[in-house]
Amino acid sequence: MSAQPLRIGIHDISFATAHQVLDLSEIAEHSGVDVGKFYVGIGQSEMSMPAADEDIVTMGAEAAARILDRHGAEGIRTLLFATESGIDQSKSAGVFVHGLLGMGENCRVVELKQACYSATAALQFALGVVARDPREKVLVIASDVARYALDSSGEPTQGAAAVAFLVTVDPGLVEIEPVTGLHTDDIHDFWRPNHLSTALVDGKYSLAAYLRSLEGAWNEYQSRGGVPFEAIDRFCYHQPFTKMAVKAHDRLNTIVGSPLDRDQRRAQIEASLHINRRTGNSYTASIYAGLLSLLNDDGTGDGAADGADLAGRRIGFFSYGSGSVSEFFTGVVQPGYRALLRADEDAAVLDDRVSIDYARYRALHESVDEVRGEDILTAAETSGPFRFAGITDQMRQYQRRG
Repeated sequence: MSAQPLRIGIHDISFATAHQVLDLSEIAEHSGVDVGKFYVGIGQSEMSMPAADEDIVTMGAEAAARILDRHGAEGIRTLLFATESGIDQSKSAGVFVHGLLGMGENCRVVELKQACYSATAALQFALGVVARDPREKVLVIASDVARYALDSSGEPTQGAAAVAFLVTVDPGLVEIEPVTGLHTDDIHDFWRPNHLSTALVDGKYSLAAYLRSLEGAWNEYQSRGGVPFEAIDRFCYHQPFTKMAVKAHDRLNTIVGSPLDRDQRRAQIEASLHINRRTGNSYTASIYAGLLSLLNDDGTGDGAADGADLAGRRIGFFSYGSGSVSEFFTGVVQPGYRALLRADEDAAVLDDRVSIDYARYRALHESVDEVRGEDILTAAETSGPFRFAGITDQMRQYQRRG
Protein backbone atom coordinates (compact mmCIF):
# COMPACT_ATOMS: atom_id res chain seq x y z
CA MET A 1 0.00 0.00 0.00
CA SER A 2 1.45 3.38 -1.02
CA ALA A 3 1.82 6.08 1.59
CA GLN A 4 -0.59 8.99 1.55
CA PRO A 5 0.96 12.13 0.04
CA LEU A 6 2.04 14.76 2.51
CA ARG A 7 -0.19 17.77 3.04
CA ILE A 8 2.13 20.80 2.88
CA GLY A 9 1.37 24.48 2.77
CA ILE A 10 1.10 27.76 4.66
CA HIS A 11 0.63 27.21 8.38
CA ASP A 12 0.73 30.85 9.50
CA ILE A 13 1.02 34.25 7.82
CA SER A 14 1.72 37.75 9.13
CA PHE A 15 2.01 41.27 7.79
CA ALA A 16 3.94 44.49 8.38
CA THR A 17 4.30 47.79 6.60
CA ALA A 18 6.02 51.14 6.98
CA HIS A 19 4.79 53.29 9.84
CA GLN A 20 3.94 56.38 7.78
CA VAL A 21 1.25 56.76 5.14
CA LEU A 22 0.46 59.22 2.36
CA ASP A 23 -3.09 59.61 1.11
CA LEU A 24 -3.07 59.75 -2.67
CA SER A 25 -5.20 62.90 -2.52
CA GLU A 26 -1.91 64.67 -1.67
CA ILE A 27 -0.34 63.60 -4.97
CA ALA A 28 -3.55 64.37 -6.84
CA GLU A 29 -3.59 67.91 -5.48
CA HIS A 30 0.09 68.43 -6.33
CA SER A 31 -0.41 67.04 -9.83
CA GLY A 32 -3.66 68.91 -10.46
CA VAL A 33 -5.64 65.77 -11.28
CA ASP A 34 -8.95 64.42 -10.00
CA VAL A 35 -8.25 62.05 -7.10
CA GLY A 36 -10.74 59.67 -8.69
CA LYS A 37 -7.98 58.82 -11.17
CA PHE A 38 -6.27 57.10 -8.24
CA TYR A 39 -9.11 56.03 -5.95
CA VAL A 40 -11.16 54.56 -8.82
CA GLY A 41 -8.97 54.48 -11.91
CA ILE A 42 -6.16 52.38 -10.45
CA GLY A 43 -7.97 51.32 -7.29
CA GLN A 44 -5.49 52.81 -4.80
CA SER A 45 -6.21 55.13 -1.86
CA GLU A 46 -2.96 55.27 0.16
CA MET A 47 0.71 54.36 0.02
CA SER A 48 2.91 53.30 2.91
CA MET A 49 6.05 55.44 3.05
CA PRO A 50 9.15 54.23 4.91
CA ALA A 51 10.81 56.62 7.33
CA ALA A 52 14.56 57.15 7.09
CA ASP A 53 15.14 54.28 9.52
CA GLU A 54 12.81 51.77 7.83
CA ASP A 55 13.53 49.42 4.95
CA ILE A 56 12.90 45.88 3.73
CA VAL A 57 14.82 44.40 6.67
CA THR A 58 12.89 46.24 9.38
CA MET A 59 9.53 45.43 7.77
CA GLY A 60 10.50 41.81 7.13
CA ALA A 61 11.76 41.34 10.67
CA GLU A 62 8.56 42.83 12.10
CA ALA A 63 6.37 40.49 10.04
CA ALA A 64 8.51 37.45 10.85
CA ALA A 65 8.65 38.27 14.58
CA ARG A 66 4.91 37.67 14.78
CA ILE A 67 5.43 34.18 13.40
CA LEU A 68 8.25 33.39 15.84
CA ASP A 69 6.39 34.88 18.82
CA ARG A 70 3.64 32.33 18.23
CA HIS A 71 5.58 29.26 17.09
CA GLY A 72 9.19 29.76 18.15
CA ALA A 73 12.16 29.11 15.89
CA GLU A 74 12.54 25.38 16.59
CA GLY A 75 12.52 23.36 13.38
CA ILE A 76 13.11 26.39 11.14
CA ARG A 77 16.33 25.48 9.34
CA THR A 78 15.62 27.58 6.25
CA LEU A 79 14.81 31.29 5.90
CA LEU A 80 14.04 32.49 2.36
CA PHE A 81 13.92 36.26 1.80
CA ALA A 82 12.24 37.36 -1.43
CA THR A 83 12.73 40.95 -2.60
CA GLU A 84 13.56 43.16 -5.55
CA SER A 85 14.61 46.00 -3.22
CA GLY A 86 17.91 44.43 -2.15
CA ILE A 87 20.10 46.45 0.22
CA ASP A 88 23.41 44.71 -0.54
CA GLN A 89 24.82 43.17 -3.71
CA SER A 90 26.19 40.18 -1.78
CA LYS A 91 24.73 39.70 1.70
CA SER A 92 21.17 38.46 1.96
CA ALA A 93 18.66 40.75 3.64
CA GLY A 94 17.51 37.59 5.37
CA VAL A 95 20.79 37.29 7.27
CA PHE A 96 20.15 40.69 8.85
CA VAL A 97 16.65 39.51 9.83
CA HIS A 98 18.04 36.24 11.17
CA GLY A 99 20.31 38.24 13.48
CA LEU A 100 17.61 40.65 14.62
CA LEU A 101 15.29 37.77 15.51
CA GLY A 102 17.98 35.82 17.37
CA MET A 103 17.44 32.65 15.36
CA GLY A 104 19.77 29.67 15.79
CA GLU A 105 22.96 29.36 13.78
CA ASN A 106 21.90 26.04 12.19
CA CYS A 107 19.86 27.70 9.47
CA ARG A 108 20.29 28.29 5.74
CA VAL A 109 19.41 31.82 4.65
CA VAL A 110 19.04 32.88 1.04
CA GLU A 111 17.73 35.93 -0.83
CA LEU A 112 15.73 35.35 -4.02
CA LYS A 113 15.17 37.84 -6.84
CA GLN A 114 12.97 37.89 -9.93
CA ALA A 115 10.98 41.09 -9.84
CA CYS A 116 7.62 40.55 -8.07
CA TYR A 117 7.57 36.78 -8.60
CA SER A 118 10.30 35.53 -6.28
CA ALA A 119 8.16 35.00 -3.15
CA THR A 120 6.27 32.36 -5.11
CA ALA A 121 9.58 30.75 -6.06
CA ALA A 122 10.40 30.79 -2.33
CA LEU A 123 7.09 29.10 -1.56
CA GLN A 124 7.74 26.37 -4.12
CA PHE A 125 11.29 25.84 -2.84
CA ALA A 126 9.94 25.67 0.73
CA LEU A 127 7.41 23.01 -0.26
CA GLY A 128 10.29 20.94 -1.64
CA VAL A 129 12.37 21.29 1.51
CA VAL A 130 9.49 20.15 3.71
CA ALA A 131 8.57 17.29 1.37
CA ARG A 132 12.13 16.01 1.65
CA ASP A 133 12.08 16.13 5.46
CA PRO A 134 8.65 16.69 7.08
CA ARG A 135 10.30 17.64 10.37
CA GLU A 136 11.47 20.89 8.85
CA LYS A 137 9.71 24.25 8.73
CA VAL A 138 10.57 27.04 6.32
CA LEU A 139 10.15 30.73 7.08
CA VAL A 140 9.48 32.79 3.95
CA ILE A 141 9.69 36.58 4.01
CA ALA A 142 8.62 38.81 1.13
CA SER A 143 9.49 42.48 1.67
CA ASP A 144 9.73 45.38 -0.76
CA VAL A 145 9.64 49.13 -1.19
CA ALA A 146 8.21 50.17 -4.56
CA ARG A 147 9.77 53.43 -5.76
CA TYR A 148 9.22 55.36 -8.99
CA ALA A 149 10.48 58.75 -10.06
CA LEU A 150 8.69 61.80 -8.70
CA ASP A 151 6.03 63.15 -11.08
CA SER A 152 6.14 59.94 -13.16
CA SER A 153 3.13 57.87 -14.18
CA GLY A 154 4.16 55.17 -11.72
CA GLU A 155 4.38 57.53 -8.73
CA PRO A 156 0.85 56.88 -7.38
CA THR A 157 1.46 53.10 -7.38
CA GLN A 158 4.39 53.26 -4.94
CA GLY A 159 4.18 51.52 -1.59
CA ALA A 160 5.85 49.27 0.96
CA ALA A 161 5.00 46.13 2.92
CA ALA A 162 6.25 42.75 4.06
CA VAL A 163 4.56 39.39 4.48
CA ALA A 164 6.04 36.43 6.34
CA PHE A 165 4.66 32.91 6.24
CA LEU A 166 5.58 29.55 7.69
CA VAL A 167 5.55 26.46 5.44
CA THR A 168 4.98 23.11 7.19
CA VAL A 169 3.29 19.75 6.90
CA ASP A 170 -0.37 19.67 8.00
CA PRO A 171 -0.76 23.42 7.48
CA GLY A 172 -3.33 25.37 9.44
CA LEU A 173 -4.20 27.92 6.77
CA VAL A 174 -3.79 26.78 3.15
CA GLU A 175 -2.64 23.46 1.68
CA ILE A 176 -0.79 24.17 -1.58
CA GLU A 177 -1.71 21.77 -4.36
CA PRO A 178 1.06 20.26 -6.50
CA VAL A 179 0.05 21.25 -10.05
CA THR A 180 1.45 24.55 -11.35
CA GLY A 181 1.55 26.40 -14.65
CA LEU A 182 4.64 28.39 -15.61
CA HIS A 183 5.46 31.08 -18.16
CA THR A 184 8.74 32.93 -18.80
CA ASP A 185 9.55 35.54 -21.45
CA ASP A 186 12.72 37.64 -21.74
CA ILE A 187 11.27 41.16 -22.05
CA HIS A 188 11.87 44.69 -20.73
CA ASP A 189 8.50 45.80 -19.38
CA PHE A 190 9.90 46.87 -15.98
CA TRP A 191 13.43 46.88 -14.60
CA ARG A 192 15.81 48.75 -12.29
CA PRO A 193 19.46 49.17 -13.31
CA ASN A 194 22.08 49.10 -10.57
CA HIS A 195 22.69 52.84 -10.74
CA LEU A 196 19.04 53.76 -10.07
CA SER A 197 16.97 53.62 -6.90
CA THR A 198 13.74 53.98 -8.85
CA ALA A 199 12.30 51.49 -11.30
CA LEU A 200 11.84 52.00 -15.02
CA VAL A 201 8.60 50.79 -16.56
CA ASP A 202 6.84 50.73 -19.92
CA GLY A 203 3.35 50.87 -18.46
CA LYS A 204 1.18 49.78 -21.38
CA TYR A 205 3.65 47.08 -22.43
CA SER A 206 3.86 45.77 -18.87
CA LEU A 207 0.08 45.47 -18.54
CA ALA A 208 -0.11 43.61 -21.85
CA ALA A 209 2.77 41.36 -20.81
CA TYR A 210 1.05 40.58 -17.50
CA LEU A 211 -2.14 39.48 -19.28
CA ARG A 212 -0.25 37.47 -21.90
CA SER A 213 1.71 35.75 -19.14
CA LEU A 214 -1.52 34.94 -17.30
CA GLU A 215 -2.85 33.16 -20.37
CA GLY A 216 0.41 31.25 -20.83
CA ALA A 217 0.60 30.14 -17.19
CA TRP A 218 -3.09 29.18 -17.10
CA ASN A 219 -2.83 27.14 -20.29
CA GLU A 220 0.16 25.21 -18.97
CA TYR A 221 -1.60 24.70 -15.64
CA GLN A 222 -4.50 23.12 -17.49
CA SER A 223 -2.23 20.98 -19.69
CA ARG A 224 -0.60 19.52 -16.58
CA GLY A 225 -3.89 18.41 -15.02
CA GLY A 226 -4.93 21.46 -13.06
CA VAL A 227 -8.50 21.78 -11.83
CA PRO A 228 -11.01 23.55 -14.08
CA PHE A 229 -11.86 27.21 -13.56
CA GLU A 230 -15.23 26.28 -12.07
CA ALA A 231 -13.52 24.37 -9.23
CA ILE A 232 -11.78 27.53 -7.97
CA ASP A 233 -13.78 29.69 -5.54
CA ARG A 234 -11.55 32.74 -4.96
CA PHE A 235 -8.51 34.24 -6.70
CA CYS A 236 -5.40 36.13 -5.60
CA TYR A 237 -3.36 38.03 -8.19
CA HIS A 238 -0.14 39.99 -8.05
CA GLN A 239 -1.30 43.58 -7.54
CA PRO A 240 0.94 46.36 -8.87
CA PHE A 241 -2.29 48.28 -8.30
CA THR A 242 -5.60 46.70 -7.37
CA LYS A 243 -7.39 47.50 -10.63
CA MET A 244 -4.80 45.28 -12.35
CA ALA A 245 -6.19 42.28 -10.48
CA VAL A 246 -9.65 43.21 -11.71
CA LYS A 247 -8.42 43.41 -15.30
CA ALA A 248 -6.58 40.11 -14.95
CA HIS A 249 -9.58 38.28 -13.55
CA ASP A 250 -11.79 39.63 -16.31
CA ARG A 251 -9.24 38.37 -18.83
CA LEU A 252 -9.08 34.92 -17.25
CA ASN A 253 -12.87 34.70 -17.39
CA THR A 254 -12.69 35.52 -21.09
CA ILE A 255 -9.97 32.93 -21.69
CA VAL A 256 -12.03 30.14 -20.12
CA GLY A 257 -15.36 31.31 -21.55
CA SER A 258 -16.88 31.83 -18.11
CA PRO A 259 -20.54 32.96 -17.94
CA LEU A 260 -20.00 34.95 -14.70
CA ASP A 261 -21.27 38.51 -14.76
CA ARG A 262 -19.31 41.52 -13.52
CA ASP A 263 -20.54 41.31 -9.92
CA GLN A 264 -19.87 37.57 -9.73
CA ARG A 265 -16.35 38.05 -11.08
CA ARG A 266 -15.68 40.87 -8.65
CA ALA A 267 -16.90 38.80 -5.70
CA GLN A 268 -14.19 36.23 -6.41
CA ILE A 269 -11.38 38.76 -5.89
CA GLU A 270 -12.72 41.76 -3.96
CA ALA A 271 -11.68 40.62 -0.50
CA SER A 272 -8.09 40.14 -1.69
CA LEU A 273 -7.77 43.82 -2.60
CA HIS A 274 -8.30 45.58 0.74
CA ILE A 275 -4.73 45.58 2.12
CA ASN A 276 -2.98 46.42 -1.14
CA ARG A 277 -5.38 49.29 -1.77
CA ARG A 278 -4.02 50.90 1.39
CA THR A 279 -0.31 50.00 1.28
CA GLY A 280 0.38 50.54 -2.40
CA ASN A 281 2.51 48.15 -4.41
CA SER A 282 4.71 45.87 -2.34
CA TYR A 283 6.19 43.88 -5.25
CA THR A 284 6.98 40.36 -3.95
CA ALA A 285 4.65 40.72 -0.96
CA SER A 286 1.56 41.93 -2.79
CA ILE A 287 0.04 38.57 -3.78
CA TYR A 288 0.47 37.22 -0.24
CA ALA A 289 -0.89 40.42 1.28
CA GLY A 290 -3.83 39.65 -1.00
CA LEU A 291 -4.10 36.17 0.50
CA LEU A 292 -4.05 37.58 4.03
CA SER A 293 -6.66 40.17 3.06
CA LEU A 294 -8.87 37.40 1.67
CA LEU A 295 -8.54 35.17 4.72
CA ASN A 296 -9.18 38.07 7.10
CA ASP A 297 -12.36 39.16 5.34
CA ASP A 298 -15.44 39.06 7.53
CA GLY A 299 -17.82 40.82 5.19
CA THR A 300 -17.47 44.25 6.78
CA GLY A 301 -15.01 45.61 4.22
CA ASP A 302 -15.87 47.60 1.12
CA GLY A 303 -16.98 46.11 -2.18
CA ALA A 304 -18.63 42.77 -2.90
CA ALA A 305 -16.85 40.61 -0.32
CA ASP A 306 -19.24 38.26 1.41
CA GLY A 307 -17.30 37.28 4.52
CA ALA A 308 -17.98 33.60 3.83
CA ASP A 309 -16.21 30.88 5.76
CA LEU A 310 -13.60 29.77 3.25
CA ALA A 311 -12.78 26.41 4.86
CA GLY A 312 -12.58 23.81 2.11
CA ARG A 313 -12.64 26.47 -0.61
CA ARG A 314 -10.00 26.52 -3.34
CA ILE A 315 -7.97 29.67 -4.11
CA GLY A 316 -6.31 30.28 -7.45
CA PHE A 317 -3.03 32.23 -7.35
CA PHE A 318 -1.40 34.10 -10.21
CA SER A 319 2.08 35.39 -9.42
CA TYR A 320 3.79 37.69 -11.93
CA GLY A 321 7.26 39.21 -11.99
CA SER A 322 8.22 41.57 -14.79
CA GLY A 323 10.98 40.62 -17.11
CA SER A 324 9.10 38.15 -16.95
CA VAL A 325 8.29 35.02 -14.93
CA SER A 326 4.85 33.92 -13.79
CA GLU A 327 3.11 30.98 -12.18
CA PHE A 328 -0.47 29.82 -11.65
CA PHE A 329 -1.21 27.41 -8.80
CA THR A 330 -3.93 26.62 -6.29
CA GLY A 331 -4.41 26.01 -2.59
CA VAL A 332 -7.24 24.79 -0.37
CA VAL A 333 -8.21 26.71 2.78
CA GLN A 334 -8.10 24.51 5.86
CA PRO A 335 -10.80 23.95 8.53
CA GLY A 336 -10.28 26.16 11.57
CA TYR A 337 -8.10 28.63 9.66
CA ARG A 338 -9.70 31.65 11.33
CA ALA A 339 -8.27 30.66 14.71
CA LEU A 340 -4.78 31.36 13.35
CA LEU A 341 -5.54 34.80 11.93
CA ARG A 342 -4.66 38.16 13.49
CA ALA A 343 -7.36 40.24 11.83
CA ASP A 344 -7.55 42.95 14.50
CA GLU A 345 -3.77 43.21 14.70
CA ASP A 346 -3.46 43.42 10.91
CA ALA A 347 -6.10 46.17 10.82
CA ALA A 348 -4.16 48.09 13.48
CA VAL A 349 -0.96 47.83 11.41
CA LEU A 350 -2.72 49.91 8.77
CA ASP A 351 -4.79 52.18 11.02
CA ASP A 352 -1.92 53.14 13.33
CA ARG A 353 0.34 54.57 10.61
CA VAL A 354 1.17 58.27 10.91
CA SER A 355 -0.24 60.40 8.09
CA ILE A 356 2.24 62.65 6.32
CA ASP A 357 1.77 65.53 3.91
CA TYR A 358 3.17 65.95 0.41
CA ALA A 359 6.21 67.96 1.53
CA ARG A 360 7.25 65.28 4.01
CA TYR A 361 6.70 62.54 1.40
CA ARG A 362 8.82 64.37 -1.17
CA ALA A 363 11.64 64.93 1.32
CA LEU A 364 11.68 61.23 2.22
CA HIS A 365 11.65 60.23 -1.42
CA GLU A 366 14.53 62.53 -2.35
CA SER A 367 16.63 61.58 0.70
CA VAL A 368 17.09 58.01 -0.59
CA ASP A 369 19.53 59.25 -3.22
CA GLU A 370 21.35 61.79 -1.07
CA VAL A 371 23.95 59.47 0.44
CA ARG A 372 25.99 57.09 -1.72
CA GLY A 373 28.98 55.27 -0.20
CA GLU A 374 29.16 57.42 2.93
CA ASP A 375 28.68 56.63 6.61
CA ILE A 376 25.41 57.94 7.98
CA LEU A 377 23.32 57.89 11.15
CA THR A 378 19.54 57.84 10.71
CA ALA A 379 17.15 59.72 12.93
CA ALA A 380 15.01 57.52 15.18
CA GLU A 381 11.63 57.96 13.49
CA THR A 382 9.88 54.62 13.22
CA SER A 383 7.55 53.41 15.95
CA GLY A 384 8.22 49.80 14.93
CA PRO A 385 10.26 47.23 16.86
CA PHE A 386 13.22 47.31 14.47
CA ARG A 387 15.09 50.19 12.87
CA PHE A 388 17.85 50.84 10.36
CA ALA A 389 20.40 52.78 12.40
CA GLY A 390 22.68 53.82 9.56
CA ILE A 391 25.93 52.84 7.87
CA THR A 392 29.30 52.52 9.62
CA ASP A 393 32.45 51.63 7.66
CA GLN A 394 30.14 50.85 4.73
CA MET A 395 28.26 48.24 6.80
CA ARG A 396 24.52 48.54 7.46
CA GLN A 397 23.53 48.68 11.10
CA TYR A 398 20.19 47.55 12.54
CA GLN A 399 18.72 47.76 16.02
CA ARG A 400 15.97 45.97 17.89
CA ARG A 401 14.07 48.41 20.06
CA GLY A 402 12.92 47.70 23.59
